[in-house]
Amino acid sequence: MPVSAHHISHPIDLVEDIAQHHAWEFDRITRDDIAMVVEGLWRSYTITLSWSPEDEALRLFCTFEMEPPPARLPALYEVLNLINDRCWAGSFSWWTDHQMMAFKYALFLAGGQQPCTAQIDMMIATAISNAERYFPALQMATWGELAPAEALRTAITEVHGHA
Repeated sequence: MPVSAHHISHPIDLVEDIAQHHAWEFDRITRDDIAMVVEGLWRSYTITLSWSPEDEALRLFCTFEMEPPPARLPALYEVLNLINDRCWAGSFSWWTDHQMMAFKYALFLAGGQQPCTAQIDMMIATAISNAERYFPALQMATWGELAPAEALRTAITEVHGHA
């Protein structure tokens, strides 16, 4: 299991240790940024974690490519609103310029707190779980041409396995 947080001086060092433990492909982009690829049931997800010392926040972005037909963007935005109403931690955003869906989540560590392995594992598991759960609804709203509420009903109610 990854080493405990009190042995790590920088939050991204701890994330790197977790990625190594899970044998995930990763790239330490900068001292404050790491990107990794995690295989899901539906697709591969790129998980990026960034440490912001100014905000004392560890930010997570889970992204995956989508190419919705332009005429279906209103349905995509509507299903995103419905999905985000159901997400208790984090939210989805459509990044038009990159043709990517992004699940965003942040852990705020005010007062010099350090994250622990369990917190970071939970962040990653939450991102993957939500991406897996709602991917079918996103696809059905854009490519299946279902009404957003009907597409949302295709969402998996329980994801088996873990990140």
